[in-house]
Amino acid sequence: MAIHYFCRHCGTNIGSLDSVSVHSEHLGFHKLTDTERREMISYERNGDIHIQSICEDCQEALERNPDFHQNDYLIH
Repeated sequence: MAIHYFCRHCGTNIGSLDSVSVHSEHLGFHKLTDTERREMISYERNGDIHIQSICEDCQEALERNPDFHQNDYLIH
């Protein structure tokens, strides 16, 4: 099982945790609402977990351009 983090705005692979055994509390999943979990976390058939987060480039772009918040996808 691996956990893969992707940017929800540009699709960039942020990073992965391979062959780890961690509890959701260590990753902060318990702080998400049910809706946030459904939107951000997906489970693959092979046991991998895909997490939609935000990369540093998109975070900086959103901070500089607040109007970008209305867009689902950012290109940088």
